[in-house]
Amino acid sequence: MANSEFEYVRKFEDWDALAPSNWIVVRIDGRGFSKFSKRQNFSKPNDRRAIDLMNAAAVEVVKQFTDIVVAYGQSDEYSFVLHEDCQLFERRAAKLATSISTAFSVEYCMQWDKYFPGQILERPFPTFDGRCVLYPKKKILRDYLSWRQADCHVNNLYNTTFWNMVKGNPVTDTPAMTPTEAELALKGTFSKDKHEILFQKFKLNYDKEDEIWKKGSVVYRKFEDKQSVKEPTSENQPPQSRNERGTEQGKKKPLSRTQMEKERKRKQKARVVVEHIDIIKDNFWQENPWILE
Repeated sequence: MANSEFEYVRKFEDWDALAPSNWIVVRIDGRGFSKFSKRQNFSKPNDRRAIDLMNAAAVEVVKQFTDIVVAYGQSDEYSFVLHEDCQLFERRAAKLATSISTAFSVEYCMQWDKYFPGQILERPFPTFDGRCVLYPKKKILRDYLSWRQADCHVNNLYNTTFWNMVKGNPVTDTPAMTPTEAELALKGTFSKDKHEILFQKFKLNYDKEDEIWKKGSVVYRKFEDKQSVKEPTSENQPPQSRNERGTEQGKKKPLSRTQMEKERKRKQKARVVVEHIDIIKDNFWQENPWILE
């Protein structure tokens, strides 16, 4: 930018770089999606087309931003996890949140016809807002993702019960309720109560419902070699003094530009998959250790 008498206005910009050595979660949520889903006649309690569209948009975002290591989505929300060492946009919160939410919004609209053929997408078009949250430890990050998956199960169990009560079931002579009546009937009920209602009145075994509804969607890269870029080791590095070793102890050596470019290309070649699996237990993380390396 050329120097001028007006350049002083740059001092008013807020430099919102996020603290280093923290995992970044960019969480996006659909704006006004209750009205949008009603206007577009989404099936209740779940519309597979809508969820597949959300997942397709998430896959493209993960492909576009190689700094994203894993993403988790349910309903009209998605959480994109960026590595603690991420330097994308100099870790500026506004740029990260707006770039990812904008990319997701565009993909959602561009792929609409594929999942809703013949159903015109009219203004106001669907958009997603985004915000950044920092998590200083892997355990806390995993707890966040576990919270979102637990929330998915709780919400889906409630919604499945609620909408079945609203629709009714002539086979079991269960009359349809108004939304208000169903809401009052479910007030104060526990998980086991909802299971019982679904089984007794609607002949529905919730445990046999598709995993996509109960567990949400996990988007991540499948590497054929299952190896990360190796950090320099003592075998290929010059000897260090005791003081240098003490300073470096517990710290990871930054990757060189060549290593970072190699890793970026490797991620671009990886297969991005969508799975509906348990991420609360350790199995997923043990089978895919490179995600949090």
